Amino acid sequence: MKDKIIDYLQNEKRALEVIDIYNLLGLKTIDELNDIKKELEEMESQGLIFKTNKGKYILFQNCPGVFCGYLQVNQKGFGFVVIPKENDLYIPSDNLNGAVNGDLVVCEITKKDFKPEGRIIKILKRDLHNIVGEIILDKSNRYVFSPDDKNLGIHIKLDRYTLKNCVEGTKVLVSIGNNLGNNFYDGSIIKILGHKNDPGMDIKSIAYKYGIFDEFNNEVINELEKIPNEVSEKELSNRRDLTNKTIFTIDGDDTKDIDDAISLEIDEDNNYVLGVHIADVSNYVKENTAIGDEAFERGTSSYLADTVIPMLPHKLSNGICSLNENVIRLTISCEMTISPSGNLIKSDIFESYIKSNKKMTYKNVNKILMENIIPDGYENFSDTLLKMNELAKILQKNQKKKGYIDFQIDEPKIIQDEDGKAIDVIKRDRGDGERLIESFMIMANETVAEYISNMDLPFIYRIHDIPSEEKVEDFLNLVKQLGYKLTTKITSFTPLTMQKVLDELSDKPEFKILSSLLLRSMKKAIYSKDNIGHFGLALQNYTHFTSPIRRFPDLTVHRLLRTYLFNHDLSVSTINYYNSALVQIAEHSSEREQASIKAERDVDDMKMAEYMESHIGDEYEGMIVSASSFGFFVQLDNLIEGLVHVKTLKGDMYNYIPELLSLVGKNTKKIYKVGDIVKVKVINASKETAMIDFELVGDENGNS
Repeated sequence: MKDKIIDYLQNEKRALEVIDIYNLLGLKTIDELNDIKKELEEMESQGLIFKTNKGKYILFQNCPGVFCGYLQVNQKGFGFVVIPKENDLYIPSDNLNGAVNGDLVVCEITKKDFKPEGRIIKILKRDLHNIVGEIILDKSNRYVFSPDDKNLGIHIKLDRYTLKNCVEGTKVLVSIGNNLGNNFYDGSIIKILGHKNDPGMDIKSIAYKYGIFDEFNNEVINELEKIPNEVSEKELSNRRDLTNKTIFTIDGDDTKDIDDAISLEIDEDNNYVLGVHIADVSNYVKENTAIGDEAFERGTSSYLADTVIPMLPHKLSNGICSLNENVIRLTISCEMTISPSGNLIKSDIFESYIKSNKKMTYKNVNKILMENIIPDGYENFSDTLLKMNELAKILQKNQKKKGYIDFQIDEPKIIQDEDGKAIDVIKRDRGDGERLIESFMIMANETVAEYISNMDLPFIYRIHDIPSEEKVEDFLNLVKQLGYKLTTKITSFTPLTMQKVLDELSDKPEFKILSSLLLRSMKKAIYSKDNIGHFGLALQNYTHFTSPIRRFPDLTVHRLLRTYLFNHDLSVSTINYYNSALVQIAEHSSEREQASIKAERDVDDMKMAEYMESHIGDEYEGMIVSASSFGFFVQLDNLIEGLVHVKTLKGDMYNYIPELLSLVGKNTKKIYKVGDIVKVKVINASKETAMIDFELVGDENGNS
């Protein structure tokens, strides 16, 4: 019934009363009318449809300026509503209207510019699960619960019995019970995480906040007993033997969960024969098992600083599934014959087994590809690596011709000591080795997606919708305000157009900021059963096939390949099952991916603040990357950002001019705008709040 209601609302594109929907569905009885009312109320609470003030229902996509999403409140009181496939919407503190951190809300845009603002108009759901906090002593010397999330906006009174094993400083996971009124809730401790001073507890606390758990339940542990440590002879039957081929892996220095291996040969017609061999996780992780169900719930592995919380237990992720060096492993291979000009001639997807010849690292591969230095142990593979890089460059050139958008966004890497304390923050390297693997994985993902798309079978795609015209126009207006005139003629918003815009801006001092702002103007990539293509990659068919150890959608793709291609099951019941099941898998996987991304960002922010706690008083040069009414943020070369509050600016009163993304002095007309290089001093940093405060020392002209 839910799908039919959505179909009717899509076709009507207007708000409908309950009786209108009742009639459109051809229903007849009072009981059916009551069922429709309940269904509509449930759909509203889930954020699937919007109920107007007049009691009518409409899809959010047909109601311009109104959105549904989860609220994230900042320490300073303002918030952002995270909207699927859209940019986050900024909500000033006086427009929260009683909403608290984590609420599912309906919001509307109140101010349109490059940084639009909105207000909360309705709270749909208050999700008070996974509340992490600390046991502290109050003024009466009693143990009470203090949530880590200081923006939560509620008070929690714990069941005294659940406190019996706690001491001051114990970190706990709390379940919320009844609303006692005046924003007071009762609650109970469901898990003691450890003490706040335990190594890694800071990261663990953030992970648990987002439902990312480091322990597996007893049912999973029991099933692991049946998982072998080595591949048996029986498992090799009906698989293609690739153990005599030159196959190897390339990963980071510390990687232990190795999903992918690669091979390359040249055929008699001088074509490249690229093999991408992916761990066959689906052979061990079956549907309707405890391990399979847990993998679905987790959705993804999470990489939080140097802590990995895996989707699969280590016996699988680091053991029997990982393509470790010199051991036989089961794989699903995608073999692609590619012309010298980079066009796919033919492909083959099949069950196989391999024995990786070497566990390579990006660092050593880059020495070969970029410095012409061959590290010890790589002598037998250097020619193959150079040939691979030759192919990768061809593929990258073709990807760019299609419109592949490379935003060149830098990522931070947190360096910690043995106690888990941040001791440095650096940019992640991205050399030819990283780009080579990325190109090969994109090629394999596209090939698999196109193969199944041509068969017109239910599948899970990685999609990226086209950006809204309005948001791209806002970005282009900002570029114009910064004084840059683009020669690219923008008659339509295609990947190629966006790529040309970025190319034009690539030599500008503010390029990193502009690239980041353009990325934010794009919609989010998600998983979906419906294939609308991938805008950012400029591909009509794309999926995630290459990381089944780390991502549930990839594992699902492997299951589909086994069902369709290896077991040849194309029955009506199978097709119907996947037509239904893949909708939930895609939605849940997208949600868990976003939770993992948020946790990663929170950990990075917290660790950056921890690092800067020991650098208070130090001075740095950085660039203004964003501005608002309360100040501007400055980003240092190592990607750490801090706030220069407007109250710390001396010599004048400053007003925020949103269309210029600038602060302008009322009397002096002095301008601080995005892209300006300034010198700042660290005046405060707090790991607890994940906030860093700077004070202006001087700008690029030496002004104070």
